This record gives sequence, C-alpha cells and structure tokens, in this order.
Amino acid sequence: MLLTKKSGSASGGARSPFVHSLQRGLAHALPTMDRRGFLRRSGIGVGVGLAAGSLTLVKKAQAAQNAPAIGQGKIEVKRTVCTHCSVGCAVDAVVENGVWVRQEPVFDSPINLGAHCAKGAALREHGHGEYRLRYPMKLVDGKYQRISWDQAYNEISAKMLELRKASGPDSIYWIGSSKHNNEQAYLMRKFVSLWGSNNCDHQARICHSTTVAGVANTWGYGAMTNSYNDMQNSKCALYIGSNAAEAHPVSMLHMLHAKENGCKMIVVDPRFTRTAAKADEYVRIRSGSDIPFLFGLMHHIFKNGWEDQKYINDRVWGMDKVRQEVMTKWTPDKVEEACGVSEAQMAKVAEMMAKNRPSTIVWCMGQTQHTIGNAMVRASCLLQLALGNIGVSGGGANIFRGHDNVQGATDVGPNPDSLPGYYGIAEGSWKHFATVWGVDFDWIKNRFASPAMLTKPGITVSRWIDGVLEKNENIDQDPNLRGVVFWGHAPNSQTRGLEMKQAMDKLDLLVVVDPYPSATAAMAAMPGRAEDRNPNRAVYLLPAATQFETSGSCTASNRSIQWREKVIDPLWESRSDHMIMYQLAQKLGFGNELVKNYKMQKVKGLDEPVPEDILREINRSVWTIGYTGQSPERLKAHMKNMHVFDVKSLKAKGGKDKDTGYDLTGDYFGLPWPSFGTPEMKHPGTPNLYDPSKHVMDGGGNFRANFGVERDGESLLAADGSHSVGADITTGYPEFDHVLLKKLGWWGELTEAEQKAAEGKNWKTDLSGGIQRVVMKNHGCHPFGNAKARAVVWNFPDAIPQHREALYSTRPDLVAKYPSHDDKKAFWRLPTLYKSVQQKNLQDKVHEKFPLILTSGRLVEYEGGGEETRSNPWLAELQQEAFVELNPKAAADRGIRNGDRVWLTTPTGARLNVQAQVTERVGPDTAFMPFHFSGRWQGQDMLAYYPKGAYPVVRGEAVNTATTYGYDSVTMMQETKTTVCNIERATTA
Repeated sequence: MLLTKKSGSASGGARSPFVHSLQRGLAHALPTMDRRGFLRRSGIGVGVGLAAGSLTLVKKAQAAQNAPAIGQGKIEVKRTVCTHCSVGCAVDAVVENGVWVRQEPVFDSPINLGAHCAKGAALREHGHGEYRLRYPMKLVDGKYQRISWDQAYNEISAKMLELRKASGPDSIYWIGSSKHNNEQAYLMRKFVSLWGSNNCDHQARICHSTTVAGVANTWGYGAMTNSYNDMQNSKCALYIGSNAAEAHPVSMLHMLHAKENGCKMIVVDPRFTRTAAKADEYVRIRSGSDIPFLFGLMHHIFKNGWEDQKYINDRVWGMDKVRQEVMTKWTPDKVEEACGVSEAQMAKVAEMMAKNRPSTIVWCMGQTQHTIGNAMVRASCLLQLALGNIGVSGGGANIFRGHDNVQGATDVGPNPDSLPGYYGIAEGSWKHFATVWGVDFDWIKNRFASPAMLTKPGITVSRWIDGVLEKNENIDQDPNLRGVVFWGHAPNSQTRGLEMKQAMDKLDLLVVVDPYPSATAAMAAMPGRAEDRNPNRAVYLLPAATQFETSGSCTASNRSIQWREKVIDPLWESRSDHMIMYQLAQKLGFGNELVKNYKMQKVKGLDEPVPEDILREINRSVWTIGYTGQSPERLKAHMKNMHVFDVKSLKAKGGKDKDTGYDLTGDYFGLPWPSFGTPEMKHPGTPNLYDPSKHVMDGGGNFRANFGVERDGESLLAADGSHSVGADITTGYPEFDHVLLKKLGWWGELTEAEQKAAEGKNWKTDLSGGIQRVVMKNHGCHPFGNAKARAVVWNFPDAIPQHREALYSTRPDLVAKYPSHDDKKAFWRLPTLYKSVQQKNLQDKVHEKFPLILTSGRLVEYEGGGEETRSNPWLAELQQEAFVELNPKAAADRGIRNGDRVWLTTPTGARLNVQAQVTERVGPDTAFMPFHFSGRWQGQDMLAYYPKGAYPVVRGEAVNTATTYGYDSVTMMQETKTTVCNIERATTA
C-alpha cells in the first residue's frame, strides 16, 4: 500500500477526502444532535471515521416524513452479504427509520467467522454513498443533464428499435454484470435472448473464463472444487497467481487456521505480495511462465515416483501422454531457462506438495489472464490429478473468484455461448428454456437476425471494441456494433483503453446502468479524436440500485448460495436492475414474455418482478449444475441459522428453523451447487466436488461423463471398483437419460407424471426431476455419469498444455523456442491475431524500447474497476494515489526515486502519469500497477467529464489505458499479466 500525506488528495483538492467528508458531515449533523445522541451513534472505542459516517446520516433520517426522534423509531436488523469479493462474508445491517446506521460482521457465519476486511468494514457507505448517480442523465453538448425516467426509456427504446430495424438485433451489445444477483443475472440473459441476440457477456470473461473452460473440459464443471473452509484440512497449499491476502482477505483466516495445524504454504508469483509474506516458501517466477513451473514440478513428481498411480489408473485418462511430455520437454534446465526457478527450489516445492497430502492449489487472475490462460489452468489441474488431490477433503482446485457474484453470474447469467446453466445455444437448449419460460420456440427463433444466429456464439466483452472498429467484411455477423449497454461493468478493467475510447466515440448509442456512473461516463464525455466522433451519438446514464436496495441470492466462490435481505429502499431515483429490465422490455415489446412466470411487487409505487419467483424459475430450469435444490425458503433458513453449520465441513449439525420447521440436518451451508433434484428431494449440496468417499445424497460424487464413453480405443469411463459410496453401479457409467433408465429396469420407479415428463429426455432436460430422484435417491448413482478426468483435452488448440511466449515478450530467444498460435479467422465472430503480432514485435525490437514486463493486480482497499470503492471516503483515505512499483535497480537505471512522478509508456502509445514506488517486491525486469484506478487520462484529470456530484473521490491513471492486444485461444480472455512498458521520471506532473 502506498500512503501519501493526508493534507492533499489525488483529485487536487486542498483537503483530504476524509477531512472534506468529516467537515461536511459535522456541519450538517451537529446542530441536530445533543451529546448523548452523538455518543450513542459513535459508540465507545469507535474511530472518528465511523462516527463521522454515522453523523452524515442524521439529516437524512430526520428528513423522512413523520420520522420519530432519533433512537425512538423502528430498528431492524437485515442480513446481507458483502458485495466486494467472492468470499461471501455475511453482514448484519442495523436500520433505523429506514436509514442504515451501522453494521456488524456475522460471527455465526461459517464463511467469515465474524471477520471483515477494509472494504467490508466500509460497506454501509456503499449503500448510502454521497457520490452515487442519483437521477437519469443524458449527455448534451458535452455535459450530463438530468432527465426523467420516462424520457430516458422513451429515447433509449426508440433508438434501440431504430438500430434493430436498420441493422438487426446483433447491432447492439449488452454487457451484464457480476455484481448482479443470481436473479438479475439470469433475467439479463433471458432479456437478451428475447431481444434476439447472443451478443452479451459480463466480467467473468476477463477474470476466470479460462478457468471455467479449462477446468470444465478436464473433469466436468468449471468451478472451485472445494471451499475456503476445507482448506483447514490441507497439509500443503500452493498459491499461484493469487494474492489472497489483498484480493480475498477473509479467505486467509482459513489458511492461517490451516497453518496453525501444520499446513505448509507455498506462494508462486512474480511479485512478493502480502500473501507471499505468510508463505513457508516463496517462489518468484517470470510472468507468464506458469506452465514451465507446473510441469517442472510434475517432472520431479514423476521422477521420484510420487504420483498416485492407482488414482491415475482408476480416474484419469491420458496421463501417460502428459508424463511423456513432461519428462522429455521440461527437464530442470529448460524449466529454469523459461521461468527462472532453480532445480533445487523446484525439487523442494515438488516434495512439499507430494509429501504433505492432501495438498491444495489456489489460482486467480495471475494465471488466467494470458493468451494461453486455458493451458495454464489445465496444467494446474494436471498437477492435482497426478497427486490424486481432486475429490478429496483438503485437496482440490480452490479457484478464488473476484466479484461477489461472478460465480453465479457465470452459472446462470449473460454468457455469449450458453444459456443459463451452461446449456449451450443449440436448438435443444433453446427449446428447453422456451418451455420453462412459457414462450413459443419459433417466436424466439424469429426474434434473431436469422436461424443461424440463434446458435452462433456472440462477441465477447473483451472484444466489443473490435465489433465496432473492425472492417465489416472481417466480422461474422451482418452489422458492426452500433450500440453498447454497460449494465454494471467497469471499462477500465478491460485492456486497450485508447481503442476503447475510439470505439465509444463511434457508437450511435451508449447506455450506462450503474449505481456509480463508472469511468464509462467520463470516457464518453471526454473529447476524443475528430475522426472518431459520431455527431449523432446518444449517451444515457441510468441510476441502478445497489444490492443492498433489493433482495436476492448470490453465489460465493465455493458455490455456496446465500440470500440477501433488502436493507434499505432504493435511494434518490435509483431503481433495481430487474425493475429496469422489465420496464425497458415493456418499451421494446417483450415485457409480458419476460415476466410471464413472476408475481409483481410494488417498490416506491412501481411494479418490480419478485426475486423469489425468478429464483424458482432458475430452480425449475437449471438441472445441469444443480441450481434446482436451492429454493428461496431453504436459503433463507440457512441465513437465519448459520450457527448450526460446522466451520470446517460446512455441514449442519442439526436443528430446525423455528419459523418454518425446516430441518437443516445434513445440509451443507448455502447448498453449494450442485444441489440436485427438486427442493423437496432435499439434496444437501456438494461441499467438495467429485468426492467418492460420500454417498451422492450426502454431497458425494465422481468425475462427470461429459466427453463420450471412448477415445482412441480406450474407455473414458471410470475403472471397475471406482465409484461413490453406496452406488448400485460399481464401475464407470455414462450420463442418464430415458433410454438408460429403461435398460436398467429403473423406469418403473418414476411416477406416472414423471414418466410423461421424462419421456425422450435426459437428466438435464427432465423438468420433473424424476430421473435425478430415481438415479440418486434410489440407486446412489450420479445423474451425470461416472467417468475419468481428461489429462488430454483433444478439442482445445493444445491437447496437452504448451508454453507459448506472450505476444509482447521481453525474451526474443524464448519466442523462437515457444512461439504463439497462428492467427485465427472468425473466432467468436472476429479475427484474432497471434503470431503476426508477435513477429512484428520481434521485427520492431519492441523489447528494446520497452524492456520491463508490465503486470497488474489488486489492492486490499479497492475492488474491481474501483469506481464505487474510490468513491467511499473511508477507503479513499487509505490509498490516495495510483502508482507503479519498480525494483531499485530499474529505478536507479532511470534516475527515479521513491515518490517521484513518472511517465509509464507502452507500445500502444499511451502515457500514464503515476507515482513511483521503489520496492524489491518486484524483480528488476518487472513493473506492477493496481488496476482499480480511473479518472485520469494520460496526465489529465477527468473530473469535469463526470456528472456533477457523481465522481470518485480518488482518481488516477488506469493501467488498462495502456495495456496491449492479446487474447486467450479458447475463451478470448484478455492478456493483462504479461505485457511490456518503459518508465521515465516526469519533470512535470
């Protein structure tokens, strides 16, 4: 963390944000309070920051019509979940007279155990934030003007329908949000489907899409296999590309408990992080060299016979081919050349993992955000399969997600290549959801530009820029993109910022829906190049409510689902996201179809779909990943009775919910998906995926049979004797459908109604749930079959993970040995460049002009694009400057001292003005910037371009203004962790 003097702020004011807010709060609040009231609100031992935060709320509380005196009104406690990362920390919000006055971490929560990080402790200010977008606004002559909701809806819908008529439904791009709750994320995908397009996406594309693809294609599901809690059972933990102490602070509680029990901790990172400070062994690798490192470990494991041979024989297909690759290609000398780690340290780490089992592995965006992110992820999977660590308590692949509901939004939200539950976009999937939605399939099909577009994956959020800027003949859809909707997404979290600005300027329509206006608002208003400017462009800002102003469910990284109570009514003129979706759909002509299955409720006099009803529709449809057992009633019972769940296993020790009589015994907290069958079947959830030591009705399982039954003459199904406890079938078996049930003689165990619903269906499309009930409850088998994990993924560009140098590499010698992919045509509707960019960089000797590897990451104080957290005075005070870390050697070579202003330049032509932090946290070849900043643009403060009063307190350069081109070969994940830059001392700011 880089702290500066408290007498100034990054925004250029004379007072710090803390002092400014404190003085403003005192000026408004003190005249209305006596000493007793002040003491009651501030509390004994509470810091001045919290006291001042409470003071600013007094005027609002008393302004409420007919509000009783302070301390004499209605006091309620609402249980919600922190919105700042994926750990899922529960919070009790105390609400007095409709005002959120204070909060407490939930000590009974098995996830956060009564703990908060800095962001969680400042949560209340996010709901009551002074810098929120308060009203609908429109950009007029370079300035944002307040308009009514009716005007906004009328003009936006008219423009959308005009673009649809002229260029088709694919001319508009919809960017959803990982901040949406499950119900809103699901409704967003349904909304875009009924609009008639697959051109939608959300943040998961640029954080863990490579994880989802790589992990799902290895053993069945693209999610964290175990849980934060289960890490307490680990004997060794390898963190690679994860700075959990800052990105997921409360998760470290469980790791520290594990260390108290003797767990060894290894941290692998190009940068010595706060997480590395807790490690027993820190390994510095060259950014982007994860595969050489991981395969280097496997070399030592195979060489010493440390692999789990029986596990591999019974549960893994193709490991012999991987072994051959590892032993011949990744010898210790080649590993050291590629990643910079000595043979001795490699052997030490391999031995720690092998001799302290069960051992777990943790990875985050340090591993995923690369042009070969899918291959890096699979290399991590292969290490754990070789050691037999998947499907065991204390083992697993613990993949920490970023946003509070990025897991849920990925599971059921707006993905361009799948419908909710990863159903894909084949006609069969569309027919399944048409039935659930009660909408005619042909009507949906006719909403699309053509039948072919119904089943064509859309453009990814990482590439929407090229959907605007690319030559039309190179795009695999009729129009270029002409309109973009940013629905809860930060543009500064995406690469190629200079080109994004050009794309924004060329649009006909730009709509931003957000509680905070995000950097999109300022980028849109800031003058750009004359040749990019569309004089007819329309820009609108719509104030969304926060997750504290509605109710709904969110899915933590460990797949546990929690229900948030509504804490306060939407402030100012903000409206919930699902209300906005409904109202906009009405204007666009499909409002009735969107909400056909939902009751409506009144919020501030307006109709809004009931979130519980949306969740019930998810329960009725998402059979694939088991979002069917988590009814609103079950989730609410879990939230009220957290104290009955064990903090290691997450299993309820017993007890009934006193209000409903629901028996919690045997449930796992949050019913982590899959919770199969109907809620009435009472599947307890799955704490650890693929664990055969438990019965399937106790959350046990095996690897998914999702890749056929045979390959190259070898069975892909599990070996004889390899099955979950209590299974009637004691060998491998395929996934279940109506045909297999009939062959096994189990069809008669379905009721007559279930037989009618299940005829011609499989376990994923049987809306009765009968197939799942019979297979699991009656016969102890898994509906998705029992197969081997795939060590070789034949449908990926590299069937066995291959190291390939980044497109912008500082090592031309290694580019020659490990070149990138060939260029691709019409990949996710767009051409994608690999070797052509890499080779041009070699020819232009870019590595000489930009000799430092530029990487990025998180800070504990801020989250995501940072607009909401940098608008929070209590967090803004902690980190007031955007900065770049560089090594003392690199700094000395450039005449830079700690605290100097510097210019960071990259091959894009971008120039960022930031503060230098000279530190040995990074090596001499590496520079690091946090990615949470925006609000300054190549040295210019963008304050004038934000809506009045709705701007972040701390503004700084966005690293992604400067980041370069590069995308994963499977998912279009952006390359943020390995690019290049140079840094020079700035003579003037």
